[in-house]
Amino acid sequence: MEHAIREILRPVRLTRPALVRDVELYDPLPHIPAIDADGRRVAHAWLLVRAFTEPVGALLLEVPDGGLTPEAVADAIDARLGDAVRSRLAAAGIDGTGPLPLDGAVPHAVPPYLSERVAVLADAPELTVVVCAHGRPDQLARCLDGLLAQQYPRFRILVVDSAPDTGETAEVVLDAARAAASPGRIRVDYLRADPPGRSHARNRAVAAAPGETLAWIDDDAVPDVHWLAEIARALARHPDADVITGAVVPAELETDAQLWSQRLSEPSFTPERFGPATERLRHPLAAVPPAGSGTNMVFRPGVIERIGGWDVALGAGTPARRAEETLAFTQVRLHGGTIAYEPSVLVRRVHRRDLAGLRAHLVGHSTGLAAVCTAIVMAEPMLIVPLLGQVRAMLRALAVPGDAPAELHGATREGLLSGPRAYLAGLRDERRRRLAEDHFQ
Repeated sequence: MEHAIREILRPVRLTRPALVRDVELYDPLPHIPAIDADGRRVAHAWLLVRAFTEPVGALLLEVPDGGLTPEAVADAIDARLGDAVRSRLAAAGIDGTGPLPLDGAVPHAVPPYLSERVAVLADAPELTVVVCAHGRPDQLARCLDGLLAQQYPRFRILVVDSAPDTGETAEVVLDAARAAASPGRIRVDYLRADPPGRSHARNRAVAAAPGETLAWIDDDAVPDVHWLAEIARALARHPDADVITGAVVPAELETDAQLWSQRLSEPSFTPERFGPATERLRHPLAAVPPAGSGTNMVFRPGVIERIGGWDVALGAGTPARRAEETLAFTQVRLHGGTIAYEPSVLVRRVHRRDLAGLRAHLVGHSTGLAAVCTAIVMAEPMLIVPLLGQVRAMLRALAVPGDAPAELHGATREGLLSGPRAYLAGLRDERRRRLAEDHFQ
């Protein structure tokens, strides 16, 4: 009762930390108001700039009292993304020497980016999307809605439920299957995962989809409408890549904690490759910043099996909390494989809404990374020397800026110190589970 009264009496929030918006150069550039529809003062605008659907870059702009005019938006795009934007305009036959068009950049030729997509979709590869779900039915429903809206000929959705006792996930999947039944181009399947834990769920999915290209998305993320088309384009552009990863951008920035989370994890919009040809620039053990995110990744057939599957002592549901994908990426690299990062393979995700949640995320992230290092050394002790050579870069990448809220300071150190113990605890828990399983069989 006391908590409910505090919520009622809590002051109404009068400021919106940031408005999130896509800015497509083909359309007229927008005016960003200083006051939103709810009467809140908009402090910033986070803009995803796209040229003919291709994500080119992101801007975080302060919004003045009168709002951001189209001219101000154009100036900001030109100042920070000018070269990238103008190269796209030139490829579409648009003169890029003058000011950016305010009324929309209409191409005089088909942009190469779109030509590639059209060519790939004419012979689209078969894809299976895996969603590992754990008792978040509302978020899962949004994710599945985004998948059903994909502009892709035919594909399969496999939802792996690691909390099947509630029945909520199964109901959401059934609704999605009904919604997909009419077009007939999307198959939606449900799979129970036992025992619980995301790595167990991932291994269950791999076993249920042998020989398939697996595109992984978390149940709290929503794919861009061109997500699968861009996965197919990335697979065609990188025929030698074992793994494709992509960008994760914010779905909203409604709180200060979410804005800080975005500042700490701003994605790159430059395509990259990580493999044998890049080792002199980036060591295979350089886990931070990673080659991608488990929220948004694609593995070709057989790659996960080749590295021994997902480590069940890592990931959600274990003491290490997460980072099973970081270990998988590292193992792919150590086995001589290649990872291609394509920012156009894009999903949206809601950040933690409060500082306590963000702090827990930072602790969990660094715990997972330290656990990954422990797993690597336990599997191959000789790797401890090159791994130690990456520690300084890892600490720099994980550092929280000095002007961050006080609650966030020390989170990374706490996680790094607990990571080795967490991984050993995960191994112990898994051994106990298997012994108990054997006992009852």
